[in-house]
Amino acid sequence: MTEEEPADEPGTRFKVYCSQCREKVEVPAAGFRLALGATKERTFYSFSCPACGASVRKPAGEKIVEALTGAGVSTMRLLPIEG
Repeated sequence: MTEEEPADEPGTRFKVYCSQCREKVEVPAAGFRLALGATKERTFYSFSCPACGASVRKPAGEKIVEALTGAGVSTMRLLPIEG
């Protein structure tokens, strides 16, 4: 995932690969959702692919979390289910 901000369009956009159609697409920050889990294995981001419409979910490491939160991406914290 790379961050870019085209001069003709305001706001941060990210270039990402769709795991379904394998296209490299550009998605605005508003098109992402970030879920912060209790561990790095449970932290992920998601978006809808503008090329094929698939819902894509990928793991989010520290650098990705930092980039997405810095761009104002909607974030939710996942809490463990208590029984």
